[in-house]
Amino acid sequence: MSADGHLDAAFFLRRGASRVGAERIALLKAVAELGSISAAARQLGLSYKGAWDGVQALNNLFDAPLVEAQPGGRSGGVAAVTARGHAVIEAFRKVEAELGDTLARLQARLDGEIGDLFWSLGMKTSARNALRGVVSAITDGAVNTEVALKVADGVDIVAVVTRQSVADLDLAVGKPAVALIKSSFVVLAKGEGLVTSARNQLAGTVLTREDGAVSSEILLSLAGGKTLTATITKESAVAMGLAVGEPATALVKAPHVILAVE
Repeated sequence: MSADGHLDAAFFLRRGASRVGAERIALLKAVAELGSISAAARQLGLSYKGAWDGVQALNNLFDAPLVEAQPGGRSGGVAAVTARGHAVIEAFRKVEAELGDTLARLQARLDGEIGDLFWSLGMKTSARNALRGVVSAITDGAVNTEVALKVADGVDIVAVVTRQSVADLDLAVGKPAVALIKSSFVVLAKGEGLVTSARNQLAGTVLTREDGAVSSEILLSLAGGKTLTATITKESAVAMGLAVGEPATALVKAPHVILAVE
C-alpha cells in the first residue's frame, strides 16, 4: 500500500527460477531509447556490470534475444532492442495497464475497508499500545478538544488534543483513528469505586506478567478482545499482587493519548 493510502501491486514474468519485473523492463526501455547498455546503466543508476548482467539474464530467459549488443565496455558499445524485445516491453505495458485498472476498480469498491485494513497492518510506531477505533464524539474547548474513540463494545478511549490537531487530522465523528499510548503512561489500580483524575479507566484482567530486574510488563485483557500493556515497577507489581487472572483497572490521562489517522 502506498503512503497516500492507495493500493499498489507489482507483477513478474517468471520462467523457472528466473523472473522479470519492472526494473528489468525499465532497463530494456532505456537500452531501446539510448542504444547503449552503458548509457542505460547511467540513466538508471546501475553499474555497467549490473546492467550487462541484466541484459544477459533477459536474453537467457526468452527463446530469442531481446537485446543485440556489440560490447564496448564501460565506454559504451552499440546495443539494439530486437523486435522480440519490443514485444516484451509492449506486453508488460499492457499487463501493467490492466492491473492498474483492476486496482482502481478494487479501490473504488472497497475504499475505506481494505485500505484501512492494510494501513493498520503496516503502521509502525514506538508506542507499545496502538488501538484502532472510530471517533464517537468530539467536544470543543477554547484551546483543546476532547475526542472520544470507540475501540470496542465497552472500550472507549478519550484523548485531549489541540483544536489545530483536530483540523490537521480531519477528525470527525464516524471516522477511523488509532489511539497510541506508551506503556509507561498506563497506571494500574485495583479495587472498585476508584476516584481518580484520569479520564480513561479501563477495566480488565491480567493476561500475562513478565518481570525484569526493575520493571514488570503487565498485559491487561480488556473487553472486545482488546489488550493494553503497562510497564510498572516490579515492586509495585508484587505489592499489588498482579498475578494472571487478577482484575485490574488501567488508568490513562487523556493528554497522554496520541491520535493517528491514515
